[in-house]
Amino acid sequence: MATIWIDGEWHDRTTARVSVFDHGLLYGDGVFEGIRVYAGKIFKLQAHLDRLYDCAHAILLTIPIPKSEFAAVLEEAVRRSGLKEAYIRPIVTRGQGDLGIDPRNCGTPTLIVIVDRISIWPPERYDLGLSVVTAGTPIPHRESLSPRIKSLNYLCHAMAKMEANVAGADEALMLDNTGHVAEGTGQNIFIVKGRVVRTPPLHAGILAGVTRAVVMDLAREAACEVREEMLNRFDVYTADEAFLTGTASEIAPIRSYDGRTVGSGKAGPVTRDLMTRFQTYARS
Repeated sequence: MATIWIDGEWHDRTTARVSVFDHGLLYGDGVFEGIRVYAGKIFKLQAHLDRLYDCAHAILLTIPIPKSEFAAVLEEAVRRSGLKEAYIRPIVTRGQGDLGIDPRNCGTPTLIVIVDRISIWPPERYDLGLSVVTAGTPIPHRESLSPRIKSLNYLCHAMAKMEANVAGADEALMLDNTGHVAEGTGQNIFIVKGRVVRTPPLHAGILAGVTRAVVMDLAREAACEVREEMLNRFDVYTADEAFLTGTASEIAPIRSYDGRTVGSGKAGPVTRDLMTRFQTYARS
């Protein structure tokens, strides 16, 4: 059962409510995180809270409680849920205001924590791999809103996901305004050629994924060379292996991209090794 905390009060799915005048609902004015729980322990809690508070600061939104107190709320929410394998969604909105866009008319920010289960794809996709297509919807221009800000406005990514659904694919890759491959609809992208693992750099306009950083470290430990380089579709088409990473997705292999088989058409040896290393690390 989902466990939900809103501004100091505990709820379940049937009682949780926010105001229709909340600017998170009206304007996507807020930030959020996605955090995993493995074997009852919150994974990379400090890294996620650091990013949440940094993102809030970047949009001139002051979270009204210190990180340590918010961390305690997350820990208590996990305890109350009784879930040993779970997903946490902390959300901070500008708060309740009026129908005008001016943030000055909002009062206290709204704080929300949701603990529940999550499943992005069926389990067999992690064995067989994902079918992926290029989305016509590009990522937002990096000068419109910093991609480092994990904001509540995910409409572009939701539309890209819809394109994948319409195409009958599992996922979509989004391009930047120059045609370079940037990221999935909610994941970072990696490709493998030999023992070289490549992923777009942060200046490509992507989110600095927490799982992305962990996977880069694990790849180096596995004696792979890791490069942050701009990628185009040809690089993905001709890769030996490709995979997506994200908190909800973990490490998900790609079997095909735009109808082209990637590598052997299933999870390759480097991807499988990293999947095993990640699970060991996450539960250690």
